[in-house]
Amino acid sequence: MRSLNRFFIVLACLAMLPSAPALAAAAATVEAVQSPAWRERDGMTTPLAAGMELNSGDVLRTGQGARAYVVLAEGSRVKLGEATRFTFHTRSLQPARSFRGALDVLAGAFRFTTAKLKKASSRDVTLRVGTVTIGIRGTDLWGSTGDEGDMVALLEGRIEIARAGRITEMAQPMTYYDAPRGRAARVKVLEPPVFRTLTRQTEILAGDGASRAKGKWQVLAATAASEEAALELYDQIREAGFAARIRPRATEVEGWSYELLLGGFSSADEAEVAAARLKAATGLKPGVVR
Repeated sequence: MRSLNRFFIVLACLAMLPSAPALAAAAATVEAVQSPAWRERDGMTTPLAAGMELNSGDVLRTGQGARAYVVLAEGSRVKLGEATRFTFHTRSLQPARSFRGALDVLAGAFRFTTAKLKKASSRDVTLRVGTVTIGIRGTDLWGSTGDEGDMVALLEGRIEIARAGRITEMAQPMTYYDAPRGRAARVKVLEPPVFRTLTRQTEILAGDGASRAKGKWQVLAATAASEEAALELYDQIREAGFAARIRPRATEVEGWSYELLLGGFSSADEAEVAAARLKAATGLKPGVVR
């Protein structure tokens, strides 16, 4: 029978690690998550959680109705829409000072916004979206890839797009590169209503039920009376794409009970939305606690 001892052992090991300043900076960090979403690394799948550090080669995947924000070490932000697969590769030894890498959008929609570079820092980022390769020159852009083709909208700055051996330079904001599958690409004007529709696909707004690292409200997903039942619920919730944790509680009558919690919500309303999403995905009957 599985035991919660493995959790206490892991926590003890983490406590013995060097403090954050002593460790090398992560290549990227998860800023916010509207679950369900997952990280794939070395053949293992883990639910995405706010504050999670990412390594080069990690694949991020969002489910239906999900969103995720990722911040690169040098400060740029990648926003992922629903049903999106994203990965990045970098060999930078000090990514916060000099970020060199490639970002790959394998499916779905994203928004990439570069940060203002700090003194003594540099950036060399290539974005690949389906059949399109984008050279970044300090910009804000939105893009997507799917069965019908690829699209890249320039919101600010300038980019250089390569596709099928042809180079297209874009420096006019509110235009987009339309590349239908199997046909020639064209640059078109991005009308305001279309712009609003596209950006909503990657934005996390108030009331969407997203978690962030400093949120104080929690969702009580379930309570179990035994270690084995707690671990079964833990696996069920995390496989559904929600980053659950187990909190043991001493009881006067039965000895121990085990709470399954989701954390990081800024308000009770945000936690309620997340609880409803969890209920729809798992059939559980979660509540909200602080």
